[in-house]
Amino acid sequence: MINDKNFDRQALEVFRFQAKNNDLYKKYLNLLHIDISSVKEIEQIPFLPIQFFKTHKILSSNNEVQEVFLSSGTTGMSQSKHYITDIQLYENSYLKGFQHFYGNIEDYIILALLPNYLERKGSSLVYMVDDLIQKSKSTKSGFYLNNLESLSNKLRDLDKKNKKILLIGVSFALLDLIEFKKFNLKNTIVMETGGMKGKRKELVKEELHQLLCKGFGVEKIHSEYGMTELLSQGYSKGNGAFKTPPWMKILIRDTEDALTILSQNRTGGINVIDLANINSCSFIATQDLGKIHSDGTFEILGRFDKSDIRGCNLMVV
Repeated sequence: MINDKNFDRQALEVFRFQAKNNDLYKKYLNLLHIDISSVKEIEQIPFLPIQFFKTHKILSSNNEVQEVFLSSGTTGMSQSKHYITDIQLYENSYLKGFQHFYGNIEDYIILALLPNYLERKGSSLVYMVDDLIQKSKSTKSGFYLNNLESLSNKLRDLDKKNKKILLIGVSFALLDLIEFKKFNLKNTIVMETGGMKGKRKELVKEELHQLLCKGFGVEKIHSEYGMTELLSQGYSKGNGAFKTPPWMKILIRDTEDALTILSQNRTGGINVIDLANINSCSFIATQDLGKIHSDGTFEILGRFDKSDIRGCNLMVV
């Protein structure tokens, strides 16, 4: 059982395992001249730039690949590929993560509005939400593609019946829904998964949440922080303040020196430790910008400009 007290020890054990068994990560550490035995704290662990998931097969296991998750991307862009050798690890991670923050999945009716994800193959988000829909054991749970009228009618009907509802959707689709109809929801959690995906003008999170709060008639918008390259998710129950489950941790790196970890309340690149990624890489330097607050929550402030991405130039292989 991973908790705050033993997280660092577990993370260091995973680091040593992956430094030995992950060929790409091993090569990356060698190019950085890292002495594995000298790494005694998680702040000393080098994080693999997330871009390598677009160019390399990142594995720490010799087991057969069971699933390949693909990132979303516009036509012509290379996609990240996350090779999964133990799909049960992913299922355990997102189910326990949901239970950690929201309780028993069977208490909810899940309505999913993820049109662009449903229209392509290999989405880890669709895999997770589809399984959560099944585990909710409610015949009312389900996906919606473009039928906003059917969804809005069901959402209003269920909310009036005091059902506990989770409406999870990509940002642009939730905006489409509130432009189609306005709501005054009392028993529904509205959760956005981020991203306009080229469908709409990008909005800052605060502006997006203000629009969604007004359109759905709710006080707060929840958010999910996840990505193709991770098997775990962080959640925010409002105000953009995210928390992670016990087996996941966020560190903030200096934008000018990727090996330097910053203190609380300073803006930098988001590094993620995801111990569920035991069979790929648990130490990932993302392209997101953010900061950690003194209460342990973190917020997402934006993305790196492509010219600011550092680390990948170490390896042209």
